[in-house]
Amino acid sequence: MKWLRVPPLPAMSLRRLVIALAGVAVTALVVVGLLQAKGTTASAPSPLTLAQMKASLAGSPPQLTALHAQADELLDGGLPAVRARLHELAGTPIVVNKWASWCGPCRAEFGIFQRVSVTQGHRVAFLGIDSGDANRSNAIAFLHTFPISYPTYYDQSGQAGLAVTDSSFTPVTVFYNRNGGVFIHQGQYPSVAKLEQDIRLYALEG
Repeated sequence: MKWLRVPPLPAMSLRRLVIALAGVAVTALVVVGLLQAKGTTASAPSPLTLAQMKASLAGSPPQLTALHAQADELLDGGLPAVRARLHELAGTPIVVNKWASWCGPCRAEFGIFQRVSVTQGHRVAFLGIDSGDANRSNAIAFLHTFPISYPTYYDQSGQAGLAVTDSSFTPVTVFYNRNGGVFIHQGQYPSVAKLEQDIRLYALEG
């Protein structure tokens, strides 16, 4: 076997190669950044109005009907009020979504929760915790843009969100099954199908 001797690249060619590789790396970083930015874009609101959501959920069990009557409301009371509500709903499958109006991933998944809370709201209780928003007006403005079929508890200090989700980050979703079992999902939900799958696994089963 004969070895071929490759002559060294001239200095100018080597320099051009380095520049070309650097250009490829920069392009890759830009593409990744665009994809990440796209991933935090707010998902499209549900085509249903708040009145239509309530009408779709008519005939739900009394505990769930009480939630639907407070659809899109921002409630006070902090952690004690959240705990009291969870106690009232014991024995019912529950989904608690912690969010904030300034949180990109929260905004990106909100349309998903809009849709699923209507399709699953006859048998699953949904609650929101607006955790860490500096003021109520930001949260209310966001809820007017993305109305939901369930109430949210205002948690300016973040205490309620931390206690319920065991996390200081947002978004976080907590599932409770009928037997009191708890599952915590950290991060954004990418699709309706994924959220519905987790509701079946962690709230409706077990």
